Amino acid sequence: MTPIETTVARLTALHPKRIDLSLDRMWRILAALGHPERRLPPVIHVAGTNGKGSTIAFMRAILEAAGLRVHVYTSPHLVRFNERFRLAAAGEGRLVADEELADALDECERVNAGAPITVFEITTAAGLLLFARRPADALLLEVGLGGRLDATNVVDRPLATVVTPVSFDHAEHLGDTVGKIAAEKAGIFKPRVPAIVAAQPREALAAIEREAARIKAPIKIAGEDWTATEERGRLVYQDDAGLLDLPAPKLYGRHQFENAGVAIAALRAVGELKLAAAAFDP
Repeated sequence: MTPIETTVARLTALHPKRIDLSLDRMWRILAALGHPERRLPPVIHVAGTNGKGSTIAFMRAILEAAGLRVHVYTSPHLVRFNERFRLAAAGEGRLVADEELADALDECERVNAGAPITVFEITTAAGLLLFARRPADALLLEVGLGGRLDATNVVDRPLATVVTPVSFDHAEHLGDTVGKIAAEKAGIFKPRVPAIVAAQPREALAAIEREAARIKAPIKIAGEDWTATEERGRLVYQDDAGLLDLPAPKLYGRHQFENAGVAIAALRAVGELKLAAAAFDP
């Protein structure tokens, strides 16, 4: 085992359950770390069942094409644990180095002082520590499970929140209907923060719209506020700000046109990043 794998294996013993949705343990460790979640670059928070990784990949490509520096937090990893943490740098950024990640995990383990905490919670805390300590123009933050009680849901005011398509997903933790699951995903919405919503089953969309209304989050919905379609092998995106005629997504599959549309809609909803139209054609 690598040193990182050894550390993760040791941390697994701190909590008997792999999944235990709660924010109490996160708030405790973040306070002990000096609240790195308050010092992050501007955050775009992404929840959903399908398409989270692709949507984040599209947003990263667009932002980096605009010359911006982007941190990315995703899970799970494919080969190396480090894949979960991409640190901003000129160009495409880089995966966190072993020594950097080991130091962050060790610091989190030390301040946690043996208290119960899940591996995802302590690795999320380590990620927030890494992202807070390195300058970037944006942080793309992927929810691990659900949304409302997910360890990533500790950012008070993100630039935008995104919900990709919702389907049955960990029903034992999130609820036994698509509507209940969707409401949990929409738990990342924040007051007055744009909420960007992919095409959804009717029951899921109704639950998401109710949560947006309750929290007073302005909502933009695929098919209502924007469209992203394949026309003659190209991606044609249109919203109130105008039309973009773009090359087809490099990721394979018709659904990637929809994921790319969600990414574009999210970035066009965020005026603070001041993206030129050319950035959407990286």
